[in-house]
Amino acid sequence: MVKASHSLSETDRRIAAAMLASPRASWRTVGRVLGISERTVVRRAAPLFHDKTLRATAVRNPVWFPDLIPLALRIRCRPNRISAIAATLARRPDTIWVDILGGGDEICTILFLDGPDARNSLLLRDLPATPAVQSWTSHILLRVFPAAFDWSGGLLTEAELAGLRPELPAPAARSALQHIDQALIATLIEDGRASYTDLARRADTTALTARRRLEALVGDQVVRLATEVDLARLGIRTEALLWITVAPGGLEETGRELSRHPQVRFASATTGSANLLVAVAAADLNALYHFLNDTIGALPHVTTLEVTPILSGVKRTGLVRPGSL
Repeated sequence: MVKASHSLSETDRRIAAAMLASPRASWRTVGRVLGISERTVVRRAAPLFHDKTLRATAVRNPVWFPDLIPLALRIRCRPNRISAIAATLARRPDTIWVDILGGGDEICTILFLDGPDARNSLLLRDLPATPAVQSWTSHILLRVFPAAFDWSGGLLTEAELAGLRPELPAPAARSALQHIDQALIATLIEDGRASYTDLARRADTTALTARRRLEALVGDQVVRLATEVDLARLGIRTEALLWITVAPGGLEETGRELSRHPQVRFASATTGSANLLVAVAAADLNALYHFLNDTIGALPHVTTLEVTPILSGVKRTGLVRPGSL
């Protein structure tokens, strides 16, 4: 289980949940949806971003970046060196998630590797040259199911989530990225709530153009905006990774259904002996048990299931957790 930390107030938790579900929502929109004043939202939210309780970022969609190889690694390590290895992985710019799992001898990390050379260097050189690494398995992420991207920890109603979803223009026919997009994406990764003025300055364009391009990037799912928070601050104290084997004909249906569940933070079809990776966040062990029994147990295409509890989250959505290194 994830280590406990001081919880936020109920109002702070709901504001944080709104930021999880809609990372660039305006303070006015958050206040309207949650039924509190805009002034209250600013007074509560600004300190949470200032002290890094909440951190806004963005993650690239590998579908739009064909050189990227999205890879999940399960690494077995000597227990007395696992924290050092997790920290080393977290410092890599190409790691998105780094979690310490199970009995304290396994790490799961998700990487966006910059092509076959980077993949081969990691798997054929770096890992074999690390004495504390005992074994590993690699799993390519074939398809990430996006329904989980407006996850709110179960703290918001469906009506509130609908009110937070931005009204983006209908996606046009897919076209190549524009020359300013890389600068915009780099700025969003650093600060997912950067102002349009800051985005324009970094991309050497106008604020109007920056806004238009950001809306296109998000609407076309070139990038996913994200907010990072220690889930224990929201009263969520049990996290686990599920390695699920699904009959091939039911993979799409099962992945989509699970990605819509309020306890699912992430769901992806993968290569390997299990073909579906799901990250679950539950209030406690009892809630996790009911998810496994009632939700997973009711899915007709699931054949096998492995549950690995998350002991510590070192890096999430490309951001190192404060105090984890």
